[in-house]
Amino acid sequence: MSRHAGGEQERGTDRGRGVIEGAFALLEALRRCGGEAGLTEIAAACALPKGSAHRLLEQLLLVGAVERRGSRYRVGSQLYRLGQAWEPHPGLRVAARHPLHRLRAATGASALLTVLHDGRALTVASVPGEAEPLVPVRNGMSFLLDTAAGQVLSGRGRAGSGGRLPGAVLECAEVMDGVCCAALPVRGRDNRTLAAIAVMTLSAQGLQRAAQEAARAAAAVTAASYGPAPRPVCLPSCTTDASPDTGLLTWSAPLRAPVPLSGTRVERRTAVRQSVLRAGRRAGRKH
Repeated sequence: MSRHAGGEQERGTDRGRGVIEGAFALLEALRRCGGEAGLTEIAAACALPKGSAHRLLEQLLLVGAVERRGSRYRVGSQLYRLGQAWEPHPGLRVAARHPLHRLRAATGASALLTVLHDGRALTVASVPGEAEPLVPVRNGMSFLLDTAAGQVLSGRGRAGSGGRLPGAVLECAEVMDGVCCAALPVRGRDNRTLAAIAVMTLSAQGLQRAAQEAARAAAAVTAASYGPAPRPVCLPSCTTDASPDTGLLTWSAPLRAPVPLSGTRVERRTAVRQSVLRAGRRAGRKH
């Protein structure tokens, strides 16, 4: 390849990169503007000429990344669908869905799941509660690391601030007036903190109870993500000694057979049933 051709290819790559960066700058500007804005507002937020911003927006319209309502633009449904595929840890958001709703029902507090991302506590699942008028919770919003959730994720929590709850951080009106927060770690199998469950309430009196409920929710998320660790169970062995007339198999001395207890309840029952049948066939062949 000649130097001239190589230079043209590099310039084309740079132009393509510049277009992509400009498109994402526009999308970020839309997010900062509350999800919807006019061309002048978007161009000013990105420090782009209106003509350049208009051309990029028209291209984003063609692929469904943005939508237009009158003279205003907003984030498109295609981006929403793509965003749902992002997972900070496999299965974490799905595992948190029911525990967060139970936490909200038990406490009335706003409940959210956060992960450490780009030096902030990023909300990946949330259920609005009583703190909504002061702190609206939305998936995608992020908090500084001096918040309770941020301290849990960064490991900067003050020792003993959570009382008898290991790893908990409780704070009241320290970050925002009138809002109390408790955060608990969601841990992986290696005991590493993967996420933080937080509850935000308007009452300091119920904060300790909210923290206890959050601890239960964090444990439920961990269990739903990974399930109980496999361990052996004690199964009986089969003999025909107890009923010689009929030859029916009866249970006698215990026989240890490793049966994994991970998976769903139906899968565990199936595994136990198959192990019992195998033990019965082996005992039948012996007799």
